[in-house]
Amino acid sequence: MVEYSNSSTDTALETESIRARWGAFAWTEANAAKAKEIVARYPPGRQASAVMPLLDLAQRQIGAGTNTQGWLPVPAIEFVAREIDMPYMRAYEVASFYTMYNLVPVGRFHVQLCGTTPCLLRGSDNVMAACKDKGLAKGKTTPDGLFTLTEVECLGACANAPMVQINDDNYEDLDFDKMSAILESLARGETPKPGPQVKRQTSAPVGGPTTLKHMAETTA
Repeated sequence: MVEYSNSSTDTALETESIRARWGAFAWTEANAAKAKEIVARYPPGRQASAVMPLLDLAQRQIGAGTNTQGWLPVPAIEFVAREIDMPYMRAYEVASFYTMYNLVPVGRFHVQLCGTTPCLLRGSDNVMAACKDKGLAKGKTTPDGLFTLTEVECLGACANAPMVQINDDNYEDLDFDKMSAILESLARGETPKPGPQVKRQTSAPVGGPTTLKHMAETTA
């Protein structure tokens, strides 16, 4: 059995056990159809342009088969490269550049916590403290394989800081208690509501419309 790495951003692993487990990687029937559809979006001879969505598809297939968020073992990257007639190293360069791809195994829920300036000023340290309080450690996977915690750069939701991305969902406007509640909910097998965790619409002001509301009232 492959042991989890200490970091979800390490260099891609290549061991005998990984080669034995994933060396015969191939699309499922459903994903083969999806892959064909993806490649068809690009002009003839430009199939290499499909590398990013195909790597994502491979990661999701592995995630579905392992009940995790998914990752890209070397054989899976090799398979995608062959599918689009791309040198393996070119596909690996893409997989290792973008943090949306995991090059080592991660847990069922990949908690990516933004620690850059806007989130830090708004209390990301408290969010990190909530994660640690629930047994998560930065760059590691919990012993039960449920959570992997990674500190990342800006995730583009600065107006809703502090925030985390868990798999495909953003959870915003967090504090210690809200983050704790989200982790507890996931551990129970529930799906907490993503988005702002306070009473506001997406990135609108917490107290509701201000400037545009005043403009509407004065021009009515």
